[in-house]
Amino acid sequence: MQPIHTFSDTERDDIRAALGSIDVDPYSEYPAFAAAVADLVRDGLPAALVKVAEQIRGERERGHSDVHALRNCPIDEDLPHLSHSNPQADKYAAKKTHLGEAFLAAFALLTRTPLLAYATRFNGDFFTDVFAIDKYFGKQTGYSDGELVFHNDRTAHPVRADFITLLGMRCPPEEMTYTAFVDGRSLLAGLTDEEVAVLREPHFVTPFDVVSRDNNNTLTESASHVIFENDHSIRYLDTHTTVARTAPPEAKDALLALKNALARAERKRHRILEGDLFTFANQDGLHNRELIEVVDIERSRSRWLLKTYAFRDAAAADRHRHRWLDGIPGRVGD
Repeated sequence: MQPIHTFSDTERDDIRAALGSIDVDPYSEYPAFAAAVADLVRDGLPAALVKVAEQIRGERERGHSDVHALRNCPIDEDLPHLSHSNPQADKYAAKKTHLGEAFLAAFALLTRTPLLAYATRFNGDFFTDVFAIDKYFGKQTGYSDGELVFHNDRTAHPVRADFITLLGMRCPPEEMTYTAFVDGRSLLAGLTDEEVAVLREPHFVTPFDVVSRDNNNTLTESASHVIFENDHSIRYLDTHTTVARTAPPEAKDALLALKNALARAERKRHRILEGDLFTFANQDGLHNRELIEVVDIERSRSRWLLKTYAFRDAAAADRHRHRWLDGIPGRVGD
């Protein structure tokens, strides 16, 4: 898909200069880091960034689009190389600047989508790395080296981000990896009213993802849940979400109809390049990862995206205020 805006080199450098003044570590001093970014946003960031963030926010609110791309965004100029055994520790030790993190934090504030972090994952960081980790090679997780089926992130969990934003930090141009997005409205259009009615009933379960099970071995599968809720929100992990043991026969038929609708639905694909920001709805659509062409496996595994989760708005964040941990807004104990 085409970016909604490509920053000129001058615009990119102006944003870099503004955000580069922040010298607080977002991993060890997140509250101070968040406050520093908020100060810059309040004082006024370059107009190009403010304008495009307002455009994205407006298109989301009007229901015009839930998926957007930006190109030539500022990222850290000196990026460390991460190992596949413990990339998070490598990042902590060797990443000396945090421009990418500041850009993502500023984007979240400008679009009025408060950031979300999970205390039980990656030390509760608000910025996580989509990077291949040895122990997850070949598994169905973003931290694998392979393709991902259509899904919502953390499908089985009670607290799920409304938006996901990815920033291309290291994206080998020789390797062709795409992220595709399917809008929940496209899926509904491929189903009958009767099928949708069944999919709006709590007849379905989803197993917890492998990373969650590693952090809590008592997790097995979700409670029974609906697949569609609100207008076109969807809760589904393809090839994993199934019918509950107590579900009526029509639930299985409706689930098969959904799989057929997914196969036929319109997909918006984007190849994230270095300096690309790709942001999309997590609950109002499904996304995947497609390896279109891998020339060098090891080089493909070096792909590094910086990722954030966000709530739809302040009201959505407030609904989970009772889950805050460490006194940090947005860090939940889920």
